[in-house]
Amino acid sequence: MALVTLKYVLQRAVKEKYVVGAFNFFGMENAQGIIKGAANKKSPVIVMAAAAVMSHLGEKAVIGMVKGMADDYGVTAVMFLDHSQDYDLCRRCIDNGFGGVMIDASSKEFNENIDITGRVVEYAARTGCSVEAELGHVGGREDNITVDERTALFTKPEDVAKFVAATNIDALAVAVGNIHGFYKSEPKLDFDRIAKIRSLSPIPLVLHGGTGIPDADLRKAAALGINKINVGTELKINGYLKVMQKECTNEANDAPQKVMAHVRDAITAIVEDKIQVFGCAGKA
Repeated sequence: MALVTLKYVLQRAVKEKYVVGAFNFFGMENAQGIIKGAANKKSPVIVMAAAAVMSHLGEKAVIGMVKGMADDYGVTAVMFLDHSQDYDLCRRCIDNGFGGVMIDASSKEFNENIDITGRVVEYAARTGCSVEAELGHVGGREDNITVDERTALFTKPEDVAKFVAATNIDALAVAVGNIHGFYKSEPKLDFDRIAKIRSLSPIPLVLHGGTGIPDADLRKAAALGINKINVGTELKINGYLKVMQKECTNEANDAPQKVMAHVRDAITAIVEDKIQVFGCAGKA
């Protein structure tokens, strides 16, 4: 299968109220595990590289690797740049054939966020690449932040229609109680806010910080209008670092490829589980 755009895989997800999983990778075996999991579940998949990975591997190498794997496994995949604050990095990824980029200007003032995002959308139109942006601000771990402070960063429904119309983005990441990284307390998504935002804009909605949110809450978020959920920390910690620590001390692993095969298989298992929860199994 050829690589496709983010807009392409999310159009059906909006109509049928399911989520397409978006998974971060850090190297070859991680990416292979993601794509193999999607193949096993006959699901479309969004394969994401953050800016640090792009710097480590390079834009051309990343898309060439993912395209080859998608072809090998027969998977409908989106090559996606995750959480870039750099216009030039977005531009290079667009030029190199990415199917989606996220420009994150959510820490900026509202009108500045619109201006920065609009520049990326305008450039992406040259190739048909999809653009995701963030309104509100999805922070990191819950250290030293009160409930009121966190709520103040939530996406304001009244801003959504103006932002979407002014930028012409293809997907909107929302802050509704989700955070990046592991949650220190039980996650509490603002479901009423999700429903309100969905009622105000028809474009696909994105939930960052999928690691650690209970499956029932993920399913409810999908039913209310979330169409893309990002999972990164769980793959990094449980699918890679813990597996590496365990398998590198196993004397039976007398070649690096044996260790990395365990990483690939651990990633595959996590991705398969998430795809089942998200409701995108069989939607390829």
